[in-house]
Order: sequence, then C-alpha cells, then structure tokens
Amino acid sequence: MNLGSKPSLKTLTKRAIRKRKEQQIPLSANAKAKIIRMSPLKVRRVLRQIQGCSYEEALILLRFLPYRACHPVAKVLKSAAANALSKYSVPRSYLQIEKAFVDKGPTMKRIRPRAKGRMYPIRKRTSHISIVVKSTFSRYENDVKGNFLPVSIG
Repeated sequence: MNLGSKPSLKTLTKRAIRKRKEQQIPLSANAKAKIIRMSPLKVRRVLRQIQGCSYEEALILLRFLPYRACHPVAKVLKSAAANALSKYSVPRSYLQIEKAFVDKGPTMKRIRPRAKGRMYPIRKRTSHISIVVKSTFSRYENDVKGNFLPVSIG
C-alpha cells in the first residue's frame, strides 16, 4: 500500500456526506395535550404500543386498538406531524415517533356518600400526553450534481 497516495474523489465525497450527516441536528417536533380526562396508566399502555413506529404505522395501530385512549393519542400524534410539516417542511411519510410519554395531571377529588354518614373519596385522574416525532431523512443531503436526494438516517 502506498502511504503517500491521495484519496479518490469518491471517498472524499463519502467522507464529506458522512461529516455533514454527523453535524446536522435531527429535525424533531413535539406536541402536548394537557388535562385529558383519563388515567395515565390507561394512556401509557397505548403509548407503549406506538413507541418507535413510523407515523403511518402508528395511525393504523391507533385505529384498530380497542382502547378509549387511542382517540386523544391520535390527535396529539397528528398535531406533532403538523408541527413538523409547518416547522421543517418534513413530509409525514418520513416521520418516526421518537418519544411518547404521559405525565400525571391534576386530580379532581369527589366524594361518595357511604353508610353511617361516612364518605368515600373518588379520584378522577387526568393526564398530560406528549409525543416527539423526528424525521428519518436529512433534508440538506445533495448528490454530486447538487440535486436533492432524501437519504435515510436510521
């Protein structure tokens, strides 16, 4: 092997592309829904199902899962996709769910009357749903001639 030889143009462009990919910030958008009248435990089992899926896969899953929590989760997912489209002009087909989590919201406390004048507390739990979507392509990737090419990141 000749140590003094220069790298070819092909390896230089591959290196330049790899370097540009490493420098780019991944495009991500998020959406939140606050004070959803549903227990976080029930929402969490739906979010675990769609974690890591693509946007379209997640919508199909949410449509056919038999849980009541699917409707508000789908609304938040669609909102996150709309945010990505308006913020970065990323098409919905290139979106993937990076994070989907639920936090506990304020609990409404009610009272249920019981025997002998006693009362029994009822806790009506609420939740805050958050979904973060990221794009799976680098929108600044160009070929040698300068034409735009959607290149998958991962």
